[in-house]
Amino acid sequence: QVQLVESGGGLVQAGDSLRLSCAASGRTVSSYVMGWFRQAPGKEREFVAAISKSGARTYFADSVKGRYTISRDNAKNTVYLRMNSLKPEDTAVYYCAAGMVTMGRDPSDFGSWGQGTQVTVSS
Repeated sequence: QVQLVESGGGLVQAGDSLRLSCAASGRTVSSYVMGWFRQAPGKEREFVAAISKSGARTYFADSVKGRYTISRDNAKNTVYLRMNSLKPEDTAVYYCAAGMVTMGRDPSDFGSWGQGTQVTVSS
């Protein structure tokens, strides 16, 4: 099973940008569809973005489309989430996940999870 560690979260102002990283170990990340989810206090975990094994296909939640990009560097066993034009409603713990389901958007489509990294956007 793959182990995932997120980094790059922090406190930023509305309109700022952040890049989250997800470093994988144990198995090569190229074997997995990789996704990012987020969970705000009192809310369910929600899909943010995902990328296919090769990196050729990406898909996003409507709430972040046009502001976020997801990429992967299989040689470095790392996945990234670039977040631009951040809004206070983007505040959440962001989780990296690995799965086998093509175009998966549900948390149950992903079997391995990181511990999360906090992103806080002030207005």
